[in-house]
Amino acid sequence: MSGAARAGPARLAALALLTCSLWPARADNASQEYYTALINVTVQEPGRGAPLTFRIDRGRYGLDSPKAEVRGQVLAPLPIHGVADHLGCDPQTRFFVPPNIKQWIALLQRGNCTFKEKISRAAFHNAVAVVIYNNKSKEEPVTMTHPGTGDIIAVMITELRGKDILSYLEKNISVQMTIAVGTRMPPKNFSRGSLVFVSISFIVLMIISSAWLIFYFIQKIRYTNARDRNQRRLGDAAKKAISKLTTRTVKKGDKETEPDFDHCAVCIESYKQNDVVRILPCKHVFHKSCVDPWLSEHCTCPMCKLNILKALGIVPNLPCTDNVAFDMERLTRSQAVNRRSALGDLASDNSLGLEPLRTSGISPLPQDGELTPRTGEINIAVTR
Repeated sequence: MSGAARAGPARLAALALLTCSLWPARADNASQEYYTALINVTVQEPGRGAPLTFRIDRGRYGLDSPKAEVRGQVLAPLPIHGVADHLGCDPQTRFFVPPNIKQWIALLQRGNCTFKEKISRAAFHNAVAVVIYNNKSKEEPVTMTHPGTGDIIAVMITELRGKDILSYLEKNISVQMTIAVGTRMPPKNFSRGSLVFVSISFIVLMIISSAWLIFYFIQKIRYTNARDRNQRRLGDAAKKAISKLTTRTVKKGDKETEPDFDHCAVCIESYKQNDVVRILPCKHVFHKSCVDPWLSEHCTCPMCKLNILKALGIVPNLPCTDNVAFDMERLTRSQAVNRRSALGDLASDNSLGLEPLRTSGISPLPQDGELTPRTGEINIAVTR
C-alpha cells in the first residue's frame, strides 16, 4: 500500500481534533434550564376609574430564586443626594415603604454591581421580591445567578417593560404586580449558528472519510490483484521449472545411501533404497515428495536459496519469495547445537559421567562448522 493510504487514519484523527477544537461550547444562557415568569401589572392612575393592566410574558426567574408566586406593590429606590438611584448598588440605597404596605417588590436596573448585591440589599429592606430589568434594549432577559440570597424571589424582565413601570413610579402612580411561575424551559445545547457550524463540519468530515475509504479500497484491490497475478505466474513458472529438474531413484550402493551423506534438508531423514530424489541445479539433493511442494511455493533451494527460475532461464525477472523461505540450514545447525547442549547438561550432573565417544566405524561427532548431525553410538556410564 502507498504511504498516502497508510496515513489516512492519522489525517482523519487530526481533522476530528480540529473540528472538536472549533466546536462552540455552548450558547451562553440558552444552555441553562430556567423557568419563565408570568407577570401581571396593575396601574392605578389618579382620576382614572378603571385601573390599567398589562401582562409581561418574557420574564425569567433567577437560577437561585424560589420558583413561587408573589404579589406586592412595586417600589423604586429613593434618590441619593438628589440623584436618581435605579441600580440599587450604593450602600446608601433606601426605599420608602408606605405604612399600609405589607408586601412590596423592588424594581432595579441591571448593571454596576452583581445580581447578588442588588437582591441582598433589597432583601435587607424586607422586600419580598426583586424585579431587575435589563440594561440593553435588544437583549432578552438572562438567567441570573445569585447564590446565598435566601428566600427572596428574583425575576428579570426586558428593558422596555422595566422602563415602562419606572415611568409610572416616577410620577408617584401606584403599581401593583403579581408574579406567577410559567413554563420550565429545558437547556438548549446549540444556538442556530452552532448547529449550522456542526452540520457543515460533519458533512465535510463524512465527505473526506468517504473519499479516503474509496481510495483505500481501490488501492487494496489493486494490490491484491497484482499479488494474485504474480503468484499465479510464479506457480506456473515453478511447475515448468520442476518438470525440467533431474529425478532419479536411489539404488543400493549409491552415494546417497552412505552413512556420511547429508540427509534431506526438508524432512531431516536419510535416503533409503528406492527413494525418488530431485537434483537441483545447485547439486543439492532432496526427496522428490519433500522438495516439490517447497519449490512450487518458493522456487528457491531450501539449502542455498538458489533461484531455480533464473538458473534454468525461466522468467529471470520474476521475483521469488525468498524472504519467507524457511532457512533449513539454520534449523539443522540449531538442532546439532541443541543435542550438544543436552550432552553438556548430562555431564554437569554429579551423578553422571560421560565416557569418550566411541563409534562403530563411523566418523566422530560433527564440529560446529558442519551443518548436519551424523549417526553414531553414545555410551553413557553411570557413576556413584
